[in-house]
Amino acid sequence: MFKKTSFIILFCTGFTCINAQQTIPFRITKHNNIIVKTLVNKKDSLDLMFQIAMEDASISPERQRKADHIVFDKEEISEDNTVQIGKLTLNKVRFSDNQMAGHEADGKIGTVLFGGKAFKIDYDHNQFIIYDQKPDLKGYEPITTLYDHEGFYIVADNVIDGKKQQEAYFVLQSGYSGGLLYSNDFAAEKELDKKLKITGEKTLKNSSGKSVITKQGILPFLKVGNNVLKDVSAGFFIGDLKKQTVNYFGADMLRRFNWIFDADRKTAYIKPSKYFSEPYYIIK
Repeated sequence: MFKKTSFIILFCTGFTCINAQQTIPFRITKHNNIIVKTLVNKKDSLDLMFQIAMEDASISPERQRKADHIVFDKEEISEDNTVQIGKLTLNKVRFSDNQMAGHEADGKIGTVLFGGKAFKIDYDHNQFIIYDQKPDLKGYEPITTLYDHEGFYIVADNVIDGKKQQEAYFVLQSGYSGGLLYSNDFAAEKELDKKLKITGEKTLKNSSGKSVITKQGILPFLKVGNNVLKDVSAGFFIGDLKKQTVNYFGADMLRRFNWIFDADRKTAYIKPSKYFSEPYYIIK
């Protein structure tokens, strides 16, 4: 009897360890942004956009819902807030005020969601999974990540003129609805204005009369790990005002994979999602 009982206890303990995790549901907007329903300070119900390129949280000046119980100081910072998402409660969350967010969002929340643990972005089932133990990586491919200034960087190969692969670092940017957005330096060096098929163009001017031209083009091939994406939507800037200093791997690209990130943020594991071959988002 003792042996049987001990076996059951050991089995259950092992099962709990293997599956020890928390799940956070989310929805995806038509603009590819991830929205999480939250209750802040037990009073304010807010839809927050997940921003993988930040750690803390923020409130948008264009929010649709009230955030009266987040108290900001003169620097527009609010410390020590609680955020509830279903059964998960986060303490000591830092909010900034007056930061723009994506469509349908009252603000943003970043990787504070995961408390420094390994986590998964599961686009197939619209959920985050936070792991207490090592996750099941079957079917996933490891890729190296560089975590710097709250951003995750990955390397991808760009086939621009049908011949040579051009390696580039991209920061994962879930707040940008589109596909790729190239830095000014990369766009100029690789002559994207001449070598990509241009599908759209828009000119904007500031109060000083200086202009920036945004162009949308098509990249023939992008290779991420062993995965090759064809005819990828890619944007870049030309003109007097060129402030894009890094390459973006936008929300339309992120959704094409399911992602698992190690707790040390040095490795990501990717597997094509149900959106891998979907038509690309059109920037208007």
